[in-house]
Amino acid sequence: MGLPKNSGLELHSRWPQGKNNLISDVPGVRVGHVTLKGGDVHTGVTAILPHGGNLFQDKVAAGYAVLNGFGKSTGLVQIGELGTLETPILMTNTLSVGTVSEGLTEYMLEQNPDIGVSTGTVNCVVTECNDGGLNDIRGLHVKKDHVREAIAAASEDFSEGCVGAGTGMQCLGLKGGIGSASRLVAIGEKDYTVGALVLANFGAAGHLMIGGDHIGQRIKEQMEQEGGAGLPKDSKDKGSIIMVMGTDIPLTNRQLNRLSRRAAIALGRVGSYMGNGSGDIALSFSTGNHMPHYGESPLEPFHMLRDDKLDPVFEAGAEAVEEAIISALYHAEDTHGIRGSHSRCLREFL
Repeated sequence: MGLPKNSGLELHSRWPQGKNNLISDVPGVRVGHVTLKGGDVHTGVTAILPHGGNLFQDKVAAGYAVLNGFGKSTGLVQIGELGTLETPILMTNTLSVGTVSEGLTEYMLEQNPDIGVSTGTVNCVVTECNDGGLNDIRGLHVKKDHVREAIAAASEDFSEGCVGAGTGMQCLGLKGGIGSASRLVAIGEKDYTVGALVLANFGAAGHLMIGGDHIGQRIKEQMEQEGGAGLPKDSKDKGSIIMVMGTDIPLTNRQLNRLSRRAAIALGRVGSYMGNGSGDIALSFSTGNHMPHYGESPLEPFHMLRDDKLDPVFEAGAEAVEEAIISALYHAEDTHGIRGSHSRCLREFL
């Protein structure tokens, strides 16, 4: 749902929102969560499915950008080389990447008996942020079965905030998590969608900006006046963010790489300078071009938007990522975590 109209927050968007203001406004895209919460456990898994079919057999075009490389994601190297996405995109905490990758691999092997036998292996895409400030990350509470549960739960209608992989995340001195938004772009006589979903866990306290308003500084001052409850111990820009953009506009891998780089604009708008300790990664895919794994013809038809028509897509993408970040903050909840940690939510200060 992105930011509700009664949120009181203005982002000065130029492009209209999609029907539900979620990445799932892109036809075929679905999102599912598994949320693990209780005691010192605040973590989970989030799955993004670009379409409802078999992604290994029917791949989609993809690209990415490593804006700041302090991260441990898997699967990006092959996307950079081949320009395709052949598994759902999974999100989790940093120390659970291996477990989630194994769970996703098992899922893909069950779906495709030919993998590793009559064809090559599979490139599983797993992304991460560090939720160790609130979550017992050393406890390795995410299990392989949670991958299947998240994929099975995937729907066009999904929750934001402290859910799935976002359960234990913190952002810009406040409680972070999962956020999503979408924008409509008219090309010719047809409306297309650019959607975004973020795992927001970055930024320094006091730096939050919303629509150009330095609200973060006022929030930090209020926290200090209240005795510092929930205020992070340091003001470093650290933690990481994963930004996923999906669209039904037919784009090439090269164009999706370019779109991914525009996510940096959204980070700057909300108050990040991509500090030394932050891993800031953007991944984009297009359902407008499918590449079958098998084919008899040596040539495949492929459509693309002209490069000189990309500016609206870039702007809409930056807007969607910006709102998705703010939406993650808006929908998050006040959270008490491990070792007496405490992260307060944005709505307390609105």
